[in-house]
Amino acid sequence: MAHPQAVPAVWGKVPLRNKNFTGREELLTELKTAISRQVTAVLPHALHGLGGVGKTQMAVEFAYRYQVDYDIVWWVPADQPKLVLPMLANLAPHLGLPSSAILGVEDAANAVLDALRRGDPYGRWLVIFDNADEPEDLQGLLPQGGHVLITSRNPRWDSVGHTVQVDVFTREESIAFLDKRVPRTINEGDADRLAHELGDLPLALEQAGALQAETGISAAEYLRLLAEYTRRLLAEGRPTEYPASMTAAWRLSVDSLREKLPEAVELLRCCAFFGPEPIPREVFSRTPPGMSQPLAGLLRNPIKLARAFGEVGRYALAKIDSASRTVQVHRLIQALLRDELSPADQARFRGEVHMLLVAAMPPDDVDSPTSWRRYAELTQHVEPAAVAQSQDPDVRKFALSIVRYLRQSGDFAFAQTLVERLLDQWAADSGEDDLDLLGGKRHFGIILRDRGEYGAAYESNLKAMERTETLVGPSHPMTLQLLNSLGADLRARGDFSDARDHDLRSVERHEEVFGPTAVDTLRAMHNLALDHSLNSDHAKSRDLHETVYLRYTTSANASMTNVNSALGGLARSVRLCGDFAEACDLGEEAYAKCVDEVGPEHPLTLHVAKDLTIALRRSGELARALELAKENHARYVRLFGLDHPDTLASAMSLANCRRSLGDLDSALELTADTVVRYPKVYGPEHPYSHGCAGNLAVLRRVLGDAESARRVNEKALAGLEVKLGRDHHYSLSVATNLASDLLALEETDSASRLGRGTLRRLRATVGEEHPLTMACAANLAVALRANGEEDEAARQHKEVMDVYARRLGLEHPDAVVAAEWRSLDCDFDPPPI
Repeated sequence: MAHPQAVPAVWGKVPLRNKNFTGREELLTELKTAISRQVTAVLPHALHGLGGVGKTQMAVEFAYRYQVDYDIVWWVPADQPKLVLPMLANLAPHLGLPSSAILGVEDAANAVLDALRRGDPYGRWLVIFDNADEPEDLQGLLPQGGHVLITSRNPRWDSVGHTVQVDVFTREESIAFLDKRVPRTINEGDADRLAHELGDLPLALEQAGALQAETGISAAEYLRLLAEYTRRLLAEGRPTEYPASMTAAWRLSVDSLREKLPEAVELLRCCAFFGPEPIPREVFSRTPPGMSQPLAGLLRNPIKLARAFGEVGRYALAKIDSASRTVQVHRLIQALLRDELSPADQARFRGEVHMLLVAAMPPDDVDSPTSWRRYAELTQHVEPAAVAQSQDPDVRKFALSIVRYLRQSGDFAFAQTLVERLLDQWAADSGEDDLDLLGGKRHFGIILRDRGEYGAAYESNLKAMERTETLVGPSHPMTLQLLNSLGADLRARGDFSDARDHDLRSVERHEEVFGPTAVDTLRAMHNLALDHSLNSDHAKSRDLHETVYLRYTTSANASMTNVNSALGGLARSVRLCGDFAEACDLGEEAYAKCVDEVGPEHPLTLHVAKDLTIALRRSGELARALELAKENHARYVRLFGLDHPDTLASAMSLANCRRSLGDLDSALELTADTVVRYPKVYGPEHPYSHGCAGNLAVLRRVLGDAESARRVNEKALAGLEVKLGRDHHYSLSVATNLASDLLALEETDSASRLGRGTLRRLRATVGEEHPLTMACAANLAVALRANGEEDEAARQHKEVMDVYARRLGLEHPDAVVAAEWRSLDCDFDPPPI
């Protein structure tokens, strides 16, 4: 556990301290006493009260005042429940845990909650959930083992934990606040009258004090104007939970700002249609086409814009944070600003906010982690700004970019929720045949596939593609995007041949529409290269992977993720061709680049590492392969759990390493467990389920149970031949092993016959000098000798040893086994879908 520090080791997103904070001493003492009463807090502590009474400011003051008591102080805006999970997940790297980009948001947040509960690496922590609403929204998200503070307007928190009621200021606090806010210019009597008129509401007093400090207006004159504005409001008869004088104070401030800088009021109104969380100032650095005056003119003039922000801040109508370069408007002020506008003006400002959000999208591709910080900032404003209601194509594209960011950063749950809301709204507004809607359905299908719902993903993408093709034709970009996505669904279903045919059409159409070097085309080609390897055409896969890699390296639009993914794919295809040494060289290069650029636990790095372990094992570097396989599998289990498809593939690689090194019992245990899990992910008839069963059969035979191995292999072979055909290399691998089972059972004639037929088909499928063909040929020689066919066995053995000498070298482990007239085992390593 880390040693206590004078200041928190982790200080996350806590707002700036209010230099004018006044009073609340009794409440702060009560809260500190209550929150410190238990060594290990079980229940949260809540600050409850109306908006504008200063709950957030009190929480901020508590964090700063008692920061020496904590190793971690972490601030979580909680007014949008769907954003709470990502905010918790953001704490993960500070605790030495993998980020949400690696784990996914839900798993990263759960890891954070577990680390906080255990006090590892920090035992003294404070997590503040600001502006929470319903307690149910945070169910399961409140950490245990430290201190939790919640601010809320909802009285139901009283039933959840200890609640401190935050009311308006006492009169003494109001007077003290105004004396601090407007020093030497307001006497106690005027301060008392002003506090009385404003109902001692801190937010209203801040407005009044800021106006007087900024304009120099006397307290008496301010009171006169306040009375006049209040009479107008009362005459309007608008119901409100706050005194009319509070709204009057706000109107006074806005009117004074308008007199000084009219454009600043337009800026403030614009901010009212963002969310209540901080708005990046960068959002206002561009002037999108179609912006109305005077806001457009203000955005084009950086000096005037900076002055407008300054004035808004000086009048206490927004919080300007120069350190983080953000502007934040209190939700109550936002509501008052919106309510003052006509429906037409509300629609105009909302539309302009949408245009600003679109213009603020990062220049880097959403796939690049370098863009994720900005996307995270923009995501907080998507729902408050009612982005889903826009029918503008650019705004809808922005909304789908947010969905894509959420998916890429691992927040699959929020991504699915958001895209479902978009689809419902767009269907209502534009009909089921709208192209934006169909594009959204592509994202929906991808999210389903990301979450392992392969059948639902296939059905969703197929329907969307067929409808899109009917509407706009087979060569429309939207059709092509859906076509490309559907190929992955087909692979996930085990329909490898259909996926290849599908992706052949996809590549042709991509080249026609985008050109041969466009990133979209290269993605489609990458998928096709994977299809070729899954259909036993390793040479074609290798050639295509190499083409994709070379084109990526010369593309100005390709990300390093694209390049490294292509290099990893090339390394895999080279290994599948049997060139193990070259595969190791390429794999080591890809692995080093991935570790350097995205870290050792990024999904791409883990994929590349898993493929490298296989190449190392195939080339005979068994110790290094085992070390890397153990590390890779441990990371997959920790990051993704035992049942994730990538974890299962890594488990198979580790089990194969253990078997190759003679650790048979451990290999059997892991393989048996994985064989049970695979059908739960892909289904019992998926080729990967049968291939893994073949690995189990190998272990049973070498451990002495040849009969059981035979039964397992016969079932696996039957399933593979039905799904993939007799000539697929998966089928032929299992057939090779089945021949070894027959030989172990002394059915030498059957073993020889099966070996001959399998060798003939392997030569036709993968070539004379492929390692799989060589293994089958070596095994056939053993079976022939056991069957009494000595001359044929000798001839066969010499031929295959000559090939080993040429191809892998006689020192290779397979060559050593073959030279000793022992049977070789063909194992299965599932590639990525």
